[in-house]
Amino acid sequence: MKSPSDLPLAFTSAGAPTDLIAGVSPYYETPLGAAYLCDSLETMKQIPDNSVNLVFTSPPYALHFKKAYGNVHKSDYVEWFLPFAEQIRRILTDDGSFVLNVGGSWNPKVPTRSVYQYKLLVALVDELGLHLCQDCFWYNPAKMPVPAEWVTVRRIRIKDAVEHVWWFGKTEWPKANNRQVLRPYSKDMLRLNKRGVKEAVRPSGHNINSSFNDISAGGSIPPNVIDDEIPNDLFKLGNNASNDGYTKRCKEREIKIHPARFPAMLPEFFIKFLTEENDIILDPFAGSNTTGRVAETLGRRWLAIETIQEYLDGSKFRFE
Repeated sequence: MKSPSDLPLAFTSAGAPTDLIAGVSPYYETPLGAAYLCDSLETMKQIPDNSVNLVFTSPPYALHFKKAYGNVHKSDYVEWFLPFAEQIRRILTDDGSFVLNVGGSWNPKVPTRSVYQYKLLVALVDELGLHLCQDCFWYNPAKMPVPAEWVTVRRIRIKDAVEHVWWFGKTEWPKANNRQVLRPYSKDMLRLNKRGVKEAVRPSGHNINSSFNDISAGGSIPPNVIDDEIPNDLFKLGNNASNDGYTKRCKEREIKIHPARFPAMLPEFFIKFLTEENDIILDPFAGSNTTGRVAETLGRRWLAIETIQEYLDGSKFRFE
């Protein structure tokens, strides 16, 4: 990965948005962003109303076993997360978005799933007043076949491969432009365009007309499953890379590697889709600060908040 000074940024003079968090010194800064070692709930309370364009984050999941980075029990998860969400809603601009990646969980000792994340979804909409713009899914091929007892030993369940990515708006009309995330047309679409399409009405009632095979838009509209087929010039989808720069440098310096990193492709997709250059992006559960690295590369300003110093120490390597 190139250093920040080598990146083709259009407005590095804009600077990191440190003025949004008064009285707290950043743990480190880059040309466009700043990372903070502090409590995200208390820190967000200092951010002014209507000042952040996108909050993209993945808080600790409500797993039934404890993780090193800390996680809340599923019975307490909604109550724990709502105060964070209240601050997120307050600081979002009226056309801003909140994108939440949250994984599912199994119930202990039985082969059934928890519904904690759906309870959270309902609470965010019904209690907090956020608007669910779209439910998306991250296809994660690196997921392990767990719980092993049900998947690999007794073989009565199958491996999880997706996680929820919920896109919320502060209002019903957040800023978005799917032209920024178009996929290349498939070979079938290109052949159809050459051959032409007959006008017809499908059994579903949808009208198929000549505009169906129009390729003037420059690409096909992506689905709500974020997967390997989404084109990107910057990042790979997988989150289990053992030879990327971040991992190598952490190993060299004997710094703990964050155990639950999402792939850079995930924030890349939503940052392109939902923001413009010079917009401000916040990740209040930054971990190894993948979001900040992607925002910097795409020419957006960013803020990252994390409570574990070792994770922020390792995250600096992303900007070297």
